[in-house]
Amino acid sequence: MSEFKQTFNSSLGKKLIMALTGLFLCTFLIVHLGGNLLLFSDDEGYGFNMYANFLTHFPPIEVIAYLLYLSIIVHALYSLILTIQNRKARPVSYAAVNKSRASWSSKNMGLLGSILLLFIVIHMSDFWFSYKYSHKIGFKEYRTDLATGKTTSVDYVPTAPDFEKSVSTENNIEIVRVKDLHARVASSFSNLIYVIFYVIAMGAVAFHLLHGFQSAFRTLGWVHRKYTPIVCFIGTWLFAVIIPLGFAAMPVVYYIQSLK
Repeated sequence: MSEFKQTFNSSLGKKLIMALTGLFLCTFLIVHLGGNLLLFSDDEGYGFNMYANFLTHFPPIEVIAYLLYLSIIVHALYSLILTIQNRKARPVSYAAVNKSRASWSSKNMGLLGSILLLFIVIHMSDFWFSYKYSHKIGFKEYRTDLATGKTTSVDYVPTAPDFEKSVSTENNIEIVRVKDLHARVASSFSNLIYVIFYVIAMGAVAFHLLHGFQSAFRTLGWVHRKYTPIVCFIGTWLFAVIIPLGFAAMPVVYYIQSLK
């Protein structure tokens, strides 16, 4: 037990934990982007609102969510600890300028991580906290004609203070009443300053993952002549390009729509 504790208290142990939590967060990004793409559905927010309700009321997902929050805290904390340890180990900077071929992202992981941590705090406060613990989120009622599949929506005011969601059927009409997080998203993304900050944060995600995804595999020792190029390809195109662009497109599209 003492050897196990000593291993994970070492610099290498901390890097291993950062690698594992980082890869877990990368997996979350794929799932989160898939769900958030529902924002582009032309259904008055129905799909996205149902997705948000599912995330906050399905017990297994809630357990994973708390593991996610823990991973974010641990990843950020260990990053700070390693940065401080590295500076203590080299309190005086080199007289010569570092001309190594290390990428800009690898040299600025601390800055990128700080931007992302600030973004996560603001983002969760604006959406997750408001959705679960405040009364800033309204409700929507969706009526779907089961014969034609046509759906209409109106704002809904629940009578019960603890109301979350209801599904019923009347005269071949499905009635769904659910929290309207979609309206909150549309409101936030109509703010230009918020949109700019969101896009900058997605740029930080891109550069952070450009280095971090590949670095995690190297830390874990998963380096192979045959598979390393595949890891580099996935890290570059999926995590540093496609995913950040997908997230950044959401506030931009909603802001443009708010100007019409």
